[in-house]
Amino acid sequence: MPRTPSSPLLLAGLLAGAALAHAALPQQFEALVPRSLPGTPRRWTYASGAAELALAVGVAHPRTRRVAALAAAGFFVGVFPANVKMAVDARRRSPAYRAAAIGRLPLQVPLVLWARSVSRSAAPCRTPGR
Repeated sequence: MPRTPSSPLLLAGLLAGAALAHAALPQQFEALVPRSLPGTPRRWTYASGAAELALAVGVAHPRTRRVAALAAAGFFVGVFPANVKMAVDARRRSPAYRAAAIGRLPLQVPLVLWARSVSRSAAPCRTPGR
């Protein structure tokens, strides 16, 4: 069975696009922030966008790709509660919004697997002088 390419630059682009969306439309993401977190939803929205941007840069660069892609997998797991909150809150929204919110939940699995694949296919970081 042929192996699917891990597409590190596509993953980096997805992360960068998400980061830009967090910066450009923060109000869209604030409602996803669990109220149990300290601080304001806007702060968490910007922090997650900054994390996505840092991960995008790390995944794009061959020297940091392995670690950054593994961190991206952890990030995708970490934001899953926000997607659950979105699905729960969608009960009061239109059927199309509900379908999109519920449809996002299983999409976290391929994102995590994709990031792990990018990490595994990355060249190991070589220390200068070795």
